[in-house]
Amino acid sequence: MSGRVKQFAIVCVVVGVLQTIANGITATGLPCALRQYPSGSVCVCNVTYCDTLEFAEPTATGSFVLVSSSSAGLRFAIAEGNFSASSVRRRPNDDSELTVITIDSQSKFQTVQGFGGAFTGAVSHNLAKLRAPLRESLYKAYYSRTVGIGYSFMRVPIGGCDFDLAPWAYNEQPVNDGALSNFTTLDDRDLVKVTQIKELIDITGNRDIRLIGAAWSPPRWMKTNNDWTGASRLKPEYYQAWADYHVRYLELMKAAGLGFWAISTGNEPLNGVIGFLFIHFMSLGWTAQEQGRWVGQFLGPALERSSVAEVKLFGCDDQRYTFPWWFALMDQGHPNATSYLDGLAVHWYWDGVAPAGLLDQTARTYPGKWIFNTEASLGDKPLQQHRPILGSWERAESYILYILQDLQHSVNGWIDWNLVLDERGGPNYAKNYVESAVIANTTSKEEAYKQPIYYGLGHFSRFVQPGAIRLAAHSTNGNVQVVAFERTDNRTTVVFYNKANTPVTVQVEDKRRGAIRLRVPAKSIHSLLYI
Repeated sequence: MSGRVKQFAIVCVVVGVLQTIANGITATGLPCALRQYPSGSVCVCNVTYCDTLEFAEPTATGSFVLVSSSSAGLRFAIAEGNFSASSVRRRPNDDSELTVITIDSQSKFQTVQGFGGAFTGAVSHNLAKLRAPLRESLYKAYYSRTVGIGYSFMRVPIGGCDFDLAPWAYNEQPVNDGALSNFTTLDDRDLVKVTQIKELIDITGNRDIRLIGAAWSPPRWMKTNNDWTGASRLKPEYYQAWADYHVRYLELMKAAGLGFWAISTGNEPLNGVIGFLFIHFMSLGWTAQEQGRWVGQFLGPALERSSVAEVKLFGCDDQRYTFPWWFALMDQGHPNATSYLDGLAVHWYWDGVAPAGLLDQTARTYPGKWIFNTEASLGDKPLQQHRPILGSWERAESYILYILQDLQHSVNGWIDWNLVLDERGGPNYAKNYVESAVIANTTSKEEAYKQPIYYGLGHFSRFVQPGAIRLAAHSTNGNVQVVAFERTDNRTTVVFYNKANTPVTVQVEDKRRGAIRLRVPAKSIHSLLYI
């Protein structure tokens, strides 16, 4: 019996009229090489070994695959089974303890475009330090659709960001050069990224990765404070130059072989308006009206008349509390501002104080525009540990619950922050160290650690594939959160999380297929895929 089979056989039991899942376990992939740390467990990848997520997708009507991870150490444990053609009878003495998840395929909501992570300067630097076999395994872990978690998006900074060795932008010299005369080729740092991303595409075979760009700051001479950070605005005389800067970058990247799917109007515009009091990395301050004028009069038209007119534009790229008022104020700045926007970008850092209903309100107000979460990480708040915590399931749970919440409230795409950070949570010139789903041992250069966050993300990204449509899903237990989707291959996927500290018996009911009953452990996430 393989390690994956052993760990799963004690987790999931089918009762009543259903077949025993343990008898149908398949474990075609490589199991996690589990290593215990004081805060929990990680899966170790090295130059010769890295666990994979491989399974045969169900092909017979009523058959399913179940993939599970838990705080106790399960990592993508796999089982197979079949729905009962008739509903499982609920015994009178167990109804109070039974959690029922009901899937309603007739009620449909938003379409999900996919999941991804960010390829920052820090990620590029860390990957370059690793030995080639390990680096290639990490590429597959994230972007392979057969052995990894099947990411489909990649966010790339335009110029520098805080996760770099130093702040930088194109055309820093000469100053006051609105013609951008020194921005004719890609910076060496971007050339390295281009090589690495192309290598990732070749190794994973995933040629459907969609790149999303975002700028943190223009060269300092374009800004009112002539500095990388602090209270700032874009000087009005450089509104056109800053729009041209974005187009120039997109054209050069396209010429280098990396066409972008979208860009945003700029990372976290309020950092240069109110956030400068506690944020000390690259930023550009915008009010919504000013940004609306820039988009409506300069950036939108510049993109439309360029050779990269196919690139989509996302607005805001800041916290949930900016939704939806930011966009109304953009249109006050210029009446056509939001007409240039294909999507609305939001960050997760203050989700705990801004209700998820703001996302639904925004979706109703701006129908036809995608809503993407474009950045998330942990370790940024004053009372949090500003570094990775190896093995922390608590941090994974934060991700899981907020992704569930976003998907339940109109979000079409979800992009994590740095793909790979070092042991300290960087490099980061502003010492803004945070968590990451994968931590590289840049000392040995031969090991990397898949955090519980990675597995939490994978339960969504591998199963909720691009084009999946959210279905109505209801749980009778507040401790069991759930989302469900109908995929383009006509399979249904259900992702649910038991946040209770005790095991729970869950019955999944779909009128089209029948029901299954599962006993799931405490603090565990499950992806159910069936046809």
